[in-house]
Amino acid sequence: MKTALTIAGSDSCGGAGIQADIKTMTMNGVYAMSAITALTAQNTTGVRSIMEASPEFLAQQLDAVFEDIFPDAVKIGMVSSSGLVQVIADKLCEYKAKNIVADPVMVATSGSALIKTDAIKTLTDRILPMATVVTPNIPEAQVLSGLDIKNRDDMKKAAELIRSQYGCAVLLKGGHSVNDASDLLCWENGFEWFEGKRIDNPNTHGTGCTLSSAIASNLAKGFSLGESVGLAKEFISGALAAMLDLGNGSGPMAHNFDLKSRFANEKS
Repeated sequence: MKTALTIAGSDSCGGAGIQADIKTMTMNGVYAMSAITALTAQNTTGVRSIMEASPEFLAQQLDAVFEDIFPDAVKIGMVSSSGLVQVIADKLCEYKAKNIVADPVMVATSGSALIKTDAIKTLTDRILPMATVVTPNIPEAQVLSGLDIKNRDDMKKAAELIRSQYGCAVLLKGGHSVNDASDLLCWENGFEWFEGKRIDNPNTHGTGCTLSSAIASNLAKGFSLGESVGLAKEFISGALAAMLDLGNGSGPMAHNFDLKSRFANEKS
């Protein structure tokens, strides 16, 4: 079985972060492992508190994983401080990690800030140059590129600038009112649009985590980057279309929408 490691924060309500990553990786057929960068007290209405792991403890988690079960792909999500980013970069270099998917998580769906300003520079200096692909949404791409993004042409300019600056492929996610949920991949093959139809579901907590974890899972299984993105888009569309409705805010998706096992059956 192929394996994937998620390096991210924990979400106590289970819709995003480590919990969403593990659910997604499992549903996409790989063995999921984790290194937790922070604990969060949050639910569908917002983030109440964040408690970071120490750089030393994060390093021990990464050592424990890489020394025993080497991951076929690595997804990096919420990393809130520069010291933690440095540890991740050092360890991924040390172990020569492959198939790295960087999701530059900056703001939660609820609007809460999830990264300190100094960590953004460390992320761009250390993590993006070693990443296979970075998966920013529109606001994140504006931070990374310094450009204002209002339409598809702006998306192409921003993606190309990020790719040229940091040397990694860029999947610029087009939600956030720029287009109808279509994403742009800028990579060695040029530009490739992954068209999507907006699903009228207000429960989008953890969509970015889910997409990046699905991409990492597919890379781990040997799919090309383009194939990995296409399959991940199909998965997230299915999870949204299942119309799970939990919580009082922006709720989670149904990561298990395609679970067919008899062990998933409810009591009749």
